[in-house]
Amino acid sequence: MKERITALLQEDKADEAIAALETFRSGGGVMDDSLFYLLGNAWRKKGNWQMAMNNYLEAIHLNPESPAAQALEIAEEILSFYNKDMYNQ
Repeated sequence: MKERITALLQEDKADEAIAALETFRSGGGVMDDSLFYLLGNAWRKKGNWQMAMNNYLEAIHLNPESPAAQALEIAEEILSFYNKDMYNQ
């Protein structure tokens, strides 16, 4: 599963990766930290930061050493830098 999702993300097929992971999960598949991390990456590629961060948090909950910890930190830095007023001038 991980290899398939990684390949989809490398091909910029975030929608397909999300659908595959959601189907896997709804079918009773066990989501480990690496799958939540990949799901977070897919949502990030789509620009949905909230869903990305939610999945990174799930990954960190399962494994505090997950690469999702760094991804979450980077996402928080990006969002704290983002200034909506800049676009309203």
